[in-house]
Formats: sequence, C-alpha cells, structure tokens
Amino acid sequence: MRNLVFIICFFVGSAHGASPLLPVKTDSPRATMQSFMEAMNDYKQGVEENNEAKENRIYDAIRTLNLDAITHTDKMEFGKRTAIYLKETMDRVIVINYDLIPSDESLEGLKKWRLKDTEIRIQRISEGEREGEYLFSKDTILRAKNFFHKVKNLPYLEESGQGAGFKTPWYERQMPPWVSETTFYIPNWQILGVLIFLLLGFAVKEITRLLLHQLQRLTDKSKNTWDDQIIAATEMSAGHVAKTLFWILGIRLLNFEGNAFLLFDMFLKLLVSYHLIKLAYQLVDVLSAYLETKAKKTEFPLDDQLIPMIRKSLRLFTVIFGILIAIQNLGVNVMSVLAGLGLGGLAFALAAKDTCANLFGSIMILMDKPFRVGDWITVNGVDGTVEEIGFRSTKVRTFHSSLVSIPNSVLANTNIDNMGRRKHRRVKAMLGLTYSTSSQQMETFLEGVKEIVLANPYTVKDNFHVVFHSYGDFSLNVLLYCFLDVKDWAQEMVERQNLYLAILNLADEVGVEFAFPTQSLFVHQEESPSTTSRDTDYKALAKSFKSKFQSSGVQGEGIFIPPFKQ
Repeated sequence: MRNLVFIICFFVGSAHGASPLLPVKTDSPRATMQSFMEAMNDYKQGVEENNEAKENRIYDAIRTLNLDAITHTDKMEFGKRTAIYLKETMDRVIVINYDLIPSDESLEGLKKWRLKDTEIRIQRISEGEREGEYLFSKDTILRAKNFFHKVKNLPYLEESGQGAGFKTPWYERQMPPWVSETTFYIPNWQILGVLIFLLLGFAVKEITRLLLHQLQRLTDKSKNTWDDQIIAATEMSAGHVAKTLFWILGIRLLNFEGNAFLLFDMFLKLLVSYHLIKLAYQLVDVLSAYLETKAKKTEFPLDDQLIPMIRKSLRLFTVIFGILIAIQNLGVNVMSVLAGLGLGGLAFALAAKDTCANLFGSIMILMDKPFRVGDWITVNGVDGTVEEIGFRSTKVRTFHSSLVSIPNSVLANTNIDNMGRRKHRRVKAMLGLTYSTSSQQMETFLEGVKEIVLANPYTVKDNFHVVFHSYGDFSLNVLLYCFLDVKDWAQEMVERQNLYLAILNLADEVGVEFAFPTQSLFVHQEESPSTTSRDTDYKALAKSFKSKFQSSGVQGEGIFIPPFKQ
C-alpha cells in the first residue's frame, strides 16, 4: 500500500512539476542508493549539456553522504569530489540492481549495508538531526578517493551510468607514469610535493626570522625597550608559526584527501596550535614585565601583589584558551565537551574544595590586606618575609633562608602578626650593673642613658623609659625601653647597635661595670656583740631618710631626672 501511495504521489508530482525543495529520500539503503545514482546521472548529463539546473543535482547526491566527520575543509567541495569518486568507482565495478538492496519492508533493525564485493557501506544514523536516515558511512567517504584510484584504469560497465564526467587534472596528465603511481596509497607526485613543501617551509621560517631581525634593527633606534623585548620573545616562535601555516597550505595545494589529509591536517593543526600558545605565552611574560616595571614606580602597594597573580592568570588563560581553540580546530565541539563536564561538576567541586578555599582566601587577603609583599609576618610558628602572594598559597622566606608555602585558606582564618606594619621598632633591654655600683654612679648612668636616647635622631622622644628596675640575683637591673623610627629591619639593627655602643662608652666614663653571673662565699666568725650596734636606734635611722628625700625634692641624689618629668 505504501508503494502504491508513493507511485501515485510521484506521478501527481510529475504532472504538476516536482518541487525544488522535495527532500532526498534516505529512509532505507535502497532509497539512499537510488537517490544518489539518479542525482549523479543527472549531474553528468548537466555537465555534458552545460545545464546548470542538472549540474546542481550533485547537491542532492551530497545529501546522501555522512559528512559529520568533515570539519577540516569546505564540506560542499569535499562532498562534490567524494560523490564523483563514488560514482566513478561503482560504474566500473558493479551495475546497481535496486531490487537486491534492502528497502523499507526488509529493514527490521538493519544498521548498515555493504555493496557487494566492495567496502562501500550505507549506515543508519543513530543520533543527531538526521537520526534514522541511511547515509554513506564516514569511512566510505574518507576512502572514496582511494577506491577510485584502485579502479580508475578499469572500463565502465555497459549498463552503468558511465561515471560522473571525471577528468584527470592537467598536472597529473603531464607527469611521467612513475609519478602517478602510488606508495602506501598515496600518489608519488604528492609524496614528492610533501618533500618540496617541507624544505620550503624551513625556508619560510628563516625568512620570517630575518624579517623580524631587520625589524629589530629599526626598534633598536627607539628609546622604548619594550618593542625590542617583544621582537626578541617572538622571533623564533613566529618563524615556526609561519612555517607550519605554509605546510597547512601545502597539503591543500597538493589536493590531499581522505585519511591521508586527516592525518596530515590534524598533526599540523596541533603543531601550529602549540607554537601559537608558546608565542602568546612569551608575549604574556613581556606584558607582565612591563606591568611590574610600572608598578615599581607607584607607591600603591596592592599592584605589587597583583602583578604575580595577573601573570599567572594570563599564563593559565593562554594555555587553556589555546588548548580549547586547538580542540575546536580538530573538529571537536568544545561547547558540548564543556557541557558534558557539567555532569561531573559536583564531584569535581568536592574534589577541588581545598583549591576553591585557597582561591577565596587569596581574594580575602587582597581585599583585607593583612600584609603585602616584603612584610615581616609571624603566623602559625612561621617567622619571615612575604615573597609572593599566589592563588593557592603565600610564600614566606624565613630567617633561615628556607621557603615556606602557607595555604591562603589557612591565612584567611588565623591570627597574623605583621611585624612589617609596626609604626616603630621597640628596643627593650635589661642592663645589669654590678652590686659595687654606688647610688651616685647609678643615677649618673641613668641620666647618661636618657641623654643618649634623646640625642639619637631615630628614637621616639615622647615615649621611652630609663629606670633602675630591680635587684637581680647578681646585678642591679636597669630597664631601657624605647622605640626606633626606622624603615626596615636592617636599619633597626644598625640603630640598636649605635644605642648599645653609646651605652658601653657611658659605662666606661661613669666607672660602672656590667655584671655577669657570680657567687660569693662568706665565712662567718663569732664575735662579741658590738656596743655600737646595741646602742643604734634603727627605727630613727629609717625615718631620717624621709626627711632627706623631702628636702631634696626628688628621689635619689637628684642627678637623674626621669624622661616623663622633663
């Protein structure tokens, strides 16, 4: 019944003129083969009669080919050549009997069908916009040229369509016979052409390098150094890019097709992608160096921290973006790949939670700015200078010259003692004098230390203390407590040294000595009680000190005046 309806529709359509938008029938291997052969017979007739409408029937034949794998060149042009090769091949090896090809009634889940005594296959499409249609398989269209070269010397069969009007290109007709022969399924003239283009490619690389070298001579005359660095960074990579692009052009000029073309094209595209990524990577380094130079000229500290992160970000972006473009050029749908990655997004997020925590930690460090590059910090037992703030960790150079990497997630959730943010550097020293020091010497020493602090240009004058602090086990302890107004740790060490040297000279001048741990042994001898000791009124003696201090108006002998009373 279905065939009867098709026949009626066919004659009705013929009576009124077939629609130019009538779809090509590909719902069975028989329909596909019949659509292809009829379209190609019309195409041949159009070529012979110079009939454009019939010549355009080749596009109907192309609709029977599965060109999904063809992304490296113009699909229509490739489809035209493939359709011609297939028609030329089949008309030389077999006369198509449509009754022997499976039709709608005999499919029963048929996935593919092969033409008798050939490797020409028609395969059912299982996905995509053309799901359920039967088309010539990907392998068939990629090997169509090889099929043709195997049978091109055979005559056309009498009852066939006599080919598709194929004519051997003029350059092949002019070549000696041995050049037209094949080696590893590739014509010798193409192999010879590959060797020639290889040599020419290296010549193109050298020419590109020489041109850039000449350009560098011009840039040497300019005052700007960045153009010199750009040319120096790109000189070799630019030559490799030019060489590879020339080879890509060469395989097209040599008319490579099928699997050989796919192999050469894929390799060369990967090679040019590698050199382009390398070229962009080198330009990122030049840009980073330029930004770093500009950042050093500013007083804003944040840019010094951002430059290393910008450099790493640009490098990562260059590599990832370059790889994605390379994959896209190979014919892989990058967007579908990225969408597929979303299926494992949850597992990936769980696996990368520490990385995400470190990333957010680095953002918090940049926003909150608890420290910057060059600061001396103490955190979790690590004491040193910040060398680099990265995306994952912060690197601290300890005072043992070792390098410690602290995850940013840890830094964002712990106490950080930033020694580099101190307004002033504290000096706290306990100066121990011997017990032989007299009260006059002690006060003179205290006054001298005070004057030393006041005379030093780097000490803070409004907040310091010099005081006889305590009686030690073997010394009289003098506390020196002051602050230095210096820019870094190195200057702090020098000014601290200057204070201590001045105090050492003061001790020599006053005649006091610094104590060191000692022990004294006393031998007690029994003596008769002293009459003087028995007659002394110790209570009155103690009270007499009150009048002494009240009469002087200051503590001690009045030699030393505390800093805060001046």
